Amino acid sequence: MSAKAHGQIRRGQVITTWGPGALIDMPDHAAVMGGLETWPGPGKLEEVEESRLSRKLETMTGVRFPRLYAPPAADSAKPWDTPLGVGAWRFPEWFLVQEDASKTTTAGARPGKPHGRGGSRRLVHRTALDERRRFDNRPVVPAVHVRACPRGHLDDLDWRAFAHSAPVDGKTRSHSSASSCHRQLWLDQTGTAGDLGELVVRCECGKRRRLYEAADLSLGALGTCTGARPWLGRNANESCGHPARLLVRTATNAYFPQIVSVLSLPDPGSEIGRAVDAHWDDLQIVEDAAGLAFIKKKPAVADALALFDDDQVLEAIEEKKAGEGSDQPVKRVELDAILGVDEGYGDDVPIDPDFHARRLPKPAWQRATRPGSSAARIAADTRIASDARIAPDARIAPADARIASVVQLHRLREVLALVGFTRLEAIAPDIHGEYDPELECADLALVPEWFPAVENRGEGLFVQLDTEAVQEWLERPGVQDRLAALQAGHDAWCKDRKSSRAFPGGPYVLLHTLSHLLLQSLAMRCGYPATSIRERIYAEEDRYGILLYTGSPDADGTLGGLVQQARRIEDHLDHARRAAALCSNDPICAQHAPETGMEGRLLLGAACHACALVAETSCEMRNDYLDRALVVPVIGHEDAAFFPGLS
Repeated sequence: MSAKAHGQIRRGQVITTWGPGALIDMPDHAAVMGGLETWPGPGKLEEVEESRLSRKLETMTGVRFPRLYAPPAADSAKPWDTPLGVGAWRFPEWFLVQEDASKTTTAGARPGKPHGRGGSRRLVHRTALDERRRFDNRPVVPAVHVRACPRGHLDDLDWRAFAHSAPVDGKTRSHSSASSCHRQLWLDQTGTAGDLGELVVRCECGKRRRLYEAADLSLGALGTCTGARPWLGRNANESCGHPARLLVRTATNAYFPQIVSVLSLPDPGSEIGRAVDAHWDDLQIVEDAAGLAFIKKKPAVADALALFDDDQVLEAIEEKKAGEGSDQPVKRVELDAILGVDEGYGDDVPIDPDFHARRLPKPAWQRATRPGSSAARIAADTRIASDARIAPDARIAPADARIASVVQLHRLREVLALVGFTRLEAIAPDIHGEYDPELECADLALVPEWFPAVENRGEGLFVQLDTEAVQEWLERPGVQDRLAALQAGHDAWCKDRKSSRAFPGGPYVLLHTLSHLLLQSLAMRCGYPATSIRERIYAEEDRYGILLYTGSPDADGTLGGLVQQARRIEDHLDHARRAAALCSNDPICAQHAPETGMEGRLLLGAACHACALVAETSCEMRNDYLDRALVVPVIGHEDAAFFPGLS
């Protein structure tokens, strides 16, 4: 690891894409992002305050009183300050020599193309390179293939053992007895496509083996995972019983961050609670009256607590440590806060810069009661018809009876913290925003004491569906049949991946699909691209809602284009329903059967890239669990829709 900076990445990318343990290609090097030990000390980083998220991380990780710190900024406000950065370790340690096909070997064969059209290159270890990082005066490039396991462990392939352990009677020989030969290794490419079937690892002793065998878990060609954690430095291995699996460094399954996200919510609390919060850095270590007396030697703390006796202060400290509400799912607490806001038009000056919301009165968003509704409806219908994929003279029944409320969020603050990661297989939180407590993921540090986090500030709108309408919809036979088919697809997916993931249920699939359709409609008029709008789906205790919001880590707010679309929510609902009624891939899309694995779309119903799928930066469930048939009638499934169809 060099002390010199070799590139820049944005703060948000450090949390979501290039966190500790991620594989990165730089102009002259390949590396793995270093653990938190390679970061500047917490005293040099900006602290992110979010007590609810800290309590949640304490429950998840067992780290006591975890702090949150933002990654170092790319540019310092003071030009004379020493630039801060995060460390990265060079990885992998095996390289391919860029052979010169015009030269010949001692045997008279051209090394560039001795075994087929694709050519051959020597495989060499880091220790064989000279001080200029060259081999035989030729440049080298890092090997593309490494080995990993779902727990996040990462290591070089044992190329010698692989080449010399060709299977006998269908079984791979032991690695320990297969790598005694130390002659030169070559990687032959026998074709031009570059897939695993065309790559052969060859030793000059005559042993050879096709690389595609490394991807076959039944052969055990790569042996057992070594438990290596190169992002934490050398000698950081831990025990692991998983079989090692082939991984392409640049593939999208090389890094899946485990991110916990919460919205900052108003916490009025009591006067003593606010005093304790203001001096929590000092008071969090207090365990008894003696400790409190010691901390109160600080004048600022003593002045803040002067109006309260010690018993009251100790009780307030214990309540904060216990984390009132921390045992509740993340989304349930957020939904309580959103639905508990006052009714109004939201035009007053916000008191809380982190959260300011107003529930719109129905006349503000219902088209039938909105001022100038006749002219507005004609204009909206004309505009929607021009965007729709169906006849412009088709009419749709109103949807306002199925909408319970609409909330404008003029100010919101989202805090995201990275707590770990996996490889090869993505682990998403459940529909309540919670991770499985038994989840095995990779650590960010040898001894984690704090976690990297970023905050996004922005705006959004919230749409709540009518609870009685959802319950009546669930009781319909056509809906139950459709949900049974979606459940069968989910069960087949779990069986194929040996997963215990729970089916999210009909209301969630309905809300999730409607969210994607609304997001695409909003992006046409709100001034933000669809990739910058994100979703949060709430299906909590018979309360159902969708939050669509946008935010940025480097701005105090946004321009108001999204939040003002709440007043036109029925226009967007009409557009979403029209667009969902007919997909350009129908009838193939509409009649897709989730339980059939031929297409590999076991978690999708009537949904594809032409209608319901959006960018994964916007979706909280990686574009899984979508079905247009639950939202509007589609070809072949007219009786499962929540909203009425065209008339």
